[in-house]
Amino acid sequence: MIASPSAEIAVRFEQISVHLGDNLILDQVSANVPRGSCTAIIGPNGGGKTTLLLAFLGELPYTGQIRFTGSGHPLRIAYVPQRLPFDRGMPLTVLEFMVMGWQRSPLCFGVRRPYRLRAMELLHSVGMDGLEKRRLGALSGGELQRVLLALALGEEPELLVLDEPASGVDFQGEQVFCELLKKLRHERGFTQLMVSHNLSSVTHHASHVICLKHRVVAEGPPRAVLTHQTLTTIFGPHMGLVDSRALPDGNASCTSACCTGEHHDA
Repeated sequence: MIASPSAEIAVRFEQISVHLGDNLILDQVSANVPRGSCTAIIGPNGGGKTTLLLAFLGELPYTGQIRFTGSGHPLRIAYVPQRLPFDRGMPLTVLEFMVMGWQRSPLCFGVRRPYRLRAMELLHSVGMDGLEKRRLGALSGGELQRVLLALALGEEPELLVLDEPASGVDFQGEQVFCELLKKLRHERGFTQLMVSHNLSSVTHHASHVICLKHRVVAEGPPRAVLTHQTLTTIFGPHMGLVDSRALPDGNASCTSACCTGEHHDA
């Protein structure tokens, strides 16, 4: 395991283990999330990435400890899920969806002005101006992810947690979404913790990577940990290798289909 350079730690996972039935999903996982970082958790399907997030969010029982360090108080946490299951035929607008957790009076009586202004401000921050009257079910996958992000930003998080934030979005849309997250993180100063399967996004946007295959295989800056040896350990033989020696500090790239956007059905 490669240690990260010295940095203040926002979250520390200590010996986290999770059993689901007779299956050991996480085995003594210890890792850090540096404050202010974009930390990405990568690994194979079934390797425990989402399980670690759910344990962190208190949705799954675990053994070990999760510590919040340096803040002096519990962190404000917001979560952007991988997908939102709902009836797309519901006559619910984007604006009504944004305020339904804030406004106590029935939405059929209208949205109160303070909540409307707050929702419009958040939608503007994610580039969703002018879509507040559209039905939620009529949004594209990328538009829906932006609305979920706007709703999470309403919590004014110190730690933003995302599970496959661009799942169901095309390659170009994923890059745009990642650039938006980077801009918001710098403007608002939150720490970002996300699960991702896209090595291209991770190498270009993450500042810290946790490589997980039931246990932590490697941890640190992308340039240091996304090596042929690490990728082979967690994914098996990998056709597009990261050559960290040819890359500027803190960056890496991969030449395989998973990173060039040239996806093919297995």
